[in-house]
Amino acid sequence: MYNKLTKADIEKIRAEIEHRKLVVRKEAIEAVKEARAQGDLSENFEYYAAKRDKNKNESRIRYLERIIKTATIVESDNAEDEIGLNTTVELYFEEDDETEMVTVVTTAQEDSLKGRISIESPMGRALLKHKVGDRVWIQVNKDFRYPVIVRSLRQNESVEGYKI
Repeated sequence: MYNKLTKADIEKIRAEIEHRKLVVRKEAIEAVKEARAQGDLSENFEYYAAKRDKNKNESRIRYLERIIKTATIVESDNAEDEIGLNTTVELYFEEDDETEMVTVVTTAQEDSLKGRISIESPMGRALLKHKVGDRVWIQVNKDFRYPVIVRSLRQNESVEGYKI
């Protein structure tokens, strides 16, 4: 599970943990108390729903803490004219005669629907350290690969949003 995360990713995760411990946990405990006070627990749907929500919050806290504990901190060490972390790249797919914009991000920020690809994905790994004009072969598996040409790139300070 060793995610590669930036310091900013870890700070966002820590903020979520703190919110869940200080706000969501108190609300969940209060909801369980209120549902318990309604009487017979054997037929009390509100009680079971409140317990389920409380347990989901606790599971999420443990999950996020485990991610931080096992994460590897990464920072972009690429040159200004190279593809690296938080670089938006225009790619030309020769076989399809199409272009696409993607941003290379950490695993916590990846979202293929928004054009954010992980540095751990086949495309992300292949693109790292390449420059404008380079033809890059994306190795999907041992039997299939395809070429893309880097048309342009733009360095970003950071990319908003994370999915963990």
